[in-house]
Amino acid sequence: MCSQQSPIFVAFISICIMLNLVLFGPPGAGKGTQSAKLIAQYNLVHLSTGDILRSEVANKTQLGLKAKSLMDAGLLVPDEIVIGMIQERISQYQSAKGFIFDGFPRTVAQAEALDKMLTENKLSITAMLQLNVPQNELVNRLLRRATLENRPDDTPETITKRIQEYEQKTLPVATYYKNQEKLHIINGVGEVSEITNYLLKTVENLL
Repeated sequence: MCSQQSPIFVAFISICIMLNLVLFGPPGAGKGTQSAKLIAQYNLVHLSTGDILRSEVANKTQLGLKAKSLMDAGLLVPDEIVIGMIQERISQYQSAKGFIFDGFPRTVAQAEALDKMLTENKLSITAMLQLNVPQNELVNRLLRRATLENRPDDTPETITKRIQEYEQKTLPVATYYKNQEKLHIINGVGEVSEITNYLLKTVENLL
């Protein structure tokens, strides 16, 4: 961390501090839109586990080949392989100003594994930013998106099931980071620019 807070320091604070964020929330919370804003503002590296997995498989890396053999067998890719892929990607960006984690961690076990890996690399999660949106608003957003993007499989029933899956399996990750005093809840309802401002203000207070 930098030792003084001059106007120049405030303007260029992201240069001095490694900023590692988990943007968190249920389906339809607006994570994709807001992560793009944070990445642009703080020049962060986007770590999407889905993108990383597809890239590793396409490039036929050792971890990618292991993952492909499991997926071809209809099995889930174990956490240790996903963590290995994340670690490999982090090692490629040693001069990065920070990372934003997208789609990971989804379980407490994954959060624990991520923390262990980051600690071994002398890094840590700065904060989890949780977008808080009521369920009825989430359903309405996802139904609108289903219509706009022609997703006939996104019915009220399937959307509700996805939200329930998030609440049962993924939401406990928020408690994990709350216990570390790293959880920050953001009102995810309103104009996109308003929500972005809430996020940016929260991050600036962290720095």
